[in-house]
Amino acid sequence: MKPTFGQKLDLLARNLTPLGLTLILVIVDAVPLHVPAFAQIAPMLTMVAIYHWAVYRPTLLPPSAVFAIGLLQDILGGTPLGVTALVLLSVHGVVVWQNRFLAGKSFGIVWLGFGLILAGACVETWILVSAFHGTPVNAQPLAHEFLITLGIYPPLSWLLIRWQQSVLKAD
Repeated sequence: MKPTFGQKLDLLARNLTPLGLTLILVIVDAVPLHVPAFAQIAPMLTMVAIYHWAVYRPTLLPPSAVFAIGLLQDILGGTPLGVTALVLLSVHGVVVWQNRFLAGKSFGIVWLGFGLILAGACVETWILVSAFHGTPVNAQPLAHEFLITLGIYPPLSWLLIRWQQSVLKAD
């Protein structure tokens, strides 16, 4: 039986939720909390979402969307334009490339993979920002961001998995 217009629209809306949720996290990342120096150590929520969708539903967040999300995050966060976009594309590419080692594995393995890829992303960010400024920047805030993001991964991943199970039924 051919799907109706309503069914097609429902499927489209469901398939756009990874993009929508990731954009919400970009906005949450950009909200000023007026906590001294918080922006330097805030968790990289967008990174968690990009990693999650690349592991569990890679076709629902294509590289073009990842690039646009990264540019938006650069604009809202004041990062040199293109840095976050390039880093998120790198994360997405590595996860999709290594998906056979991550998909279907235990949470511990997926979290370990996130930690390794996050470490690489932090180093890439440091290199790109240092190159942009023409001098090595202080890596300590980035190290704190790494630890906080690694710690926020389990609860945020749990929420994204629950969303995926309830809204994104198996296609």
